[in-house]
Amino acid sequence: MKITRDNGKTARSPVSRVTKLRPKPKRATVGRPRKVDGSVIAADRILDAAEDLFSKRGFDGVTMREVAILANVDAALAHYYFATKQGLFDAVLERRAELVFSERMEAFDVYEATQGDKVTVEGAVATFVIPLLERARNGDIGWKNYFRLIALVNNDASHVAPSIMSYFDPLVHRLITVVKRALPDTREEELFWCFHFLTGALTLALSRTGRLDRVSGGLCRSDDLASIEPRMVEYCAAGFRSVCTHDRKPATK
Repeated sequence: MKITRDNGKTARSPVSRVTKLRPKPKRATVGRPRKVDGSVIAADRILDAAEDLFSKRGFDGVTMREVAILANVDAALAHYYFATKQGLFDAVLERRAELVFSERMEAFDVYEATQGDKVTVEGAVATFVIPLLERARNGDIGWKNYFRLIALVNNDASHVAPSIMSYFDPLVHRLITVVKRALPDTREEELFWCFHFLTGALTLALSRTGRLDRVSGGLCRSDDLASIEPRMVEYCAAGFRSVCTHDRKPATK
């Protein structure tokens, strides 16, 4: 996978030599161990174990030795494939990123092609969030761990390579562009503020903390993504419309 830097040049993403070991995954099997050879299976087991531990403890709460124990491999093998904990962390984040990105960009392609000039704020928000929520809802435990990790990263990106952080920027700009078409008189500044609030709500939903269960006395469940999905679209679209159509004076610097 290639990642575009801020200077416009294209560079390989910061994964270790394990990328060379694994063939480009097909859409149906991405993120899962593939029975190609022993090295591939071991590398995927390490990634699965790291994904699990990082999603629960964050970067600082995990050691390479703990990952190796959970993956049932020698610690030296984890270092051989990924060199450092940072390399392993980056590889975990990247492994599913291309599929997540392409699915959501394709959803925008379909939405804009079918709606033409009739795009709506609700449609733009739904296109941005539903592919992610659907995969989180229907995916296996690996996907659940990955999205929990993404939620952690969204709130603390101190250990994430800038190239990985910027990988999804074109998707954000796609959302902004489509909402701008639905609300053509909106100042761009307001659109980005609304995105900021939207992504916060989205990553909170993906983290499934259980706090909603407690404060609602069991009326709502944070892992009930089927119920969250339509409500999030309605709530965030209303926020976009309210903020973006508000007659607000530009902030003075």
